[in-house]
Amino acid sequence: MKRALAITFSLLLAALLAGGLLWLDRWIDETELPPLTLETGVEVLDRNGDLLRAYTVENGRWRLPVSYDAVDPAYIDMLVAYEDRRFWSHPGVDLRSFLRAGWQRLSTGRIVSGGSTLTMQVARLLEDSGTGAWGGKIRQIRLALALERRLSKEEILTLYLHLAPFGGNIEGVRAATLTWFGTEPHRLTAAQSALLVALPQAPNSRRPDRFPEAAEIARNRVLSRAVQFTELTEAEIAWAREEPIPTERRDFPALAAHLADRAITDRPTQGTHHLTLDASLQRQMERLAMRAIGDLGPRMSAAIMVLDHGTGEVLASVGSPDYTDAAREGFVDMTQAVRSPGSTLKPLIYGLAFDAGLLHPQTLIEDRPISIAGYAPQNFDALFRGEVTAAQALQTSLNIPAVTLLEAIGPHQMLSAMGRAGMEVHLPEGEEPGLAIALGGLGTSMQDLMALYAGIARGGVAAPLHWREGDAEEGQRILSDTAAWYLGDILGGVAPPPNAPRIGLSYKTGTSYGHRDAWAFGFDGQHVVGIWMGRADGASVPGAFGAELSAPLLFEAFSRISDETTPRRPPPPGALTLTTAQLPETLRRFIPSAASGGDSGPAITFPPEGAVLAYQPGLPLLARVAEGTPPFTWLWNGAPVATRIYDREIALEAETGFAELTVIDATGQAQRRRVEIEN
Repeated sequence: MKRALAITFSLLLAALLAGGLLWLDRWIDETELPPLTLETGVEVLDRNGDLLRAYTVENGRWRLPVSYDAVDPAYIDMLVAYEDRRFWSHPGVDLRSFLRAGWQRLSTGRIVSGGSTLTMQVARLLEDSGTGAWGGKIRQIRLALALERRLSKEEILTLYLHLAPFGGNIEGVRAATLTWFGTEPHRLTAAQSALLVALPQAPNSRRPDRFPEAAEIARNRVLSRAVQFTELTEAEIAWAREEPIPTERRDFPALAAHLADRAITDRPTQGTHHLTLDASLQRQMERLAMRAIGDLGPRMSAAIMVLDHGTGEVLASVGSPDYTDAAREGFVDMTQAVRSPGSTLKPLIYGLAFDAGLLHPQTLIEDRPISIAGYAPQNFDALFRGEVTAAQALQTSLNIPAVTLLEAIGPHQMLSAMGRAGMEVHLPEGEEPGLAIALGGLGTSMQDLMALYAGIARGGVAAPLHWREGDAEEGQRILSDTAAWYLGDILGGVAPPPNAPRIGLSYKTGTSYGHRDAWAFGFDGQHVVGIWMGRADGASVPGAFGAELSAPLLFEAFSRISDETTPRRPPPPGALTLTTAQLPETLRRFIPSAASGGDSGPAITFPPEGAVLAYQPGLPLLARVAEGTPPFTWLWNGAPVATRIYDREIALEAETGFAELTVIDATGQAQRRRVEIEN
């Protein structure tokens, strides 16, 4: 009878135990988990994965993405050793720790140690629940058991690495290492790891910037435990105890602030943005911009861009010296602002003239007073130099030769080339482009001017700028390889600013009307650098010249890119290195079209006689006529292609090969030009 009762009792107890286990298993499985995908701040990284700029999450906390493999393993070992030595083996709850903590509480009447595992701490952090109430503790136990069933140990630790509080609005180990040590968490000292272990236990009362003594005591307590349960030696621990506690909170990186904002605006749902910038170079350029405006008044600003013209990658982009400086309107990105380019477009005019067969670098061109349809440009110093070579005219940035060349080429031809370079042009509303665009009478941006100079530097083919990795595109041809080489060779002969090194840099400066913008653009065999200086509000800066303000900064910027400039490419096969006397008769002197006509008949100013023009699929041939009486009739190889045309510029469809272009005005007078369109 007794034996039967014992068996019955044992069976009943086993059934109760089995039922309890089944209930516990179902209780764990039915646990409703909080969201495990954590919100992290948007980060902008450079070409090497280094942090350029970070943003807080919506509640204003710094919480940055971090992977388990990106954290120093020694810190993980120290964390587990101090907080939860059986973490890798328990199911989320450590019964031995619970029993020990309970016994200590009963025997001493106070809390000596906690029984929470790292998994339970993650559960609490996920739901932001308290630590002391029994209801909260039971919920943490249930959630910890459920997390262990759904996630790996590494995934649980990764949640901790994101959620652990480290003082103030700092959450997660990556935000903590950047705040307190100014470094990423992949490599930490023993002292740094110990402080990171200690801080989450009392993040506000142990903040090292406010309570350094409390932080040091807690850190050293962790180090003492590390001697017993990690591979650190007594000597290493002693050395770690001597390491100073960080007493200042560091700012998060805010490099390339304007470009980072653009990246986020462009793709607002993307969490991590990979840019082509180089963080080290960006930092140097930002410091250079800040130093450059130091003595120029509280409203002066500057912008710098560095580009690899071989790939089109932007390596540095400084929109202003200080993003937060309201007096300088530092929030305005001056690499994007529409400004007058001054004389910086002159190389394009000369390049188009080279390609049109109008001149060679050693062709003589007159610098004398002119008036074209009432437009009478002046040189910047109001002087005239008479007859100079085209190279000299460009090197000294004479205005009158540039205008006479543009009159021969036609403004629309210049705008077409700017379009092929990827530039966006802004003209006064309702106005047609005139000859004033040769001297900066239009609006464009620093970024677009960088694209133009990159195209010249790489042999006349546009290099579409891109600052986001993977966004490279093919560019169109702007100029011939020969014309581009001529420009690089001419600009390479411009004397450097006083005290600047002779480093073989090809560069051009420019100053807009009213001294509002001081420009300098330069290139070597690999890089293009652009400099702008002025006021963001567009106000005049008396006495500001590109050659005096921006050119020295240009040479300084190049010195920070590399110890030596990369040599420019050698001359292409089509380049003629001849003196003026050695040139063909038709190229020895440039005769402006306005000076060639002695009567009132029509005069074709573009294309010139014998011109060899590059065929551009989808782009028409622009022809231009001066003098004569409209309307005009245009013939192509004797066949009418346009009649009763009152405009003096027309777009014609052209095919490859030799052709004769004829224009006839209303009085019956005509002029012909023979040209070749080559593929």
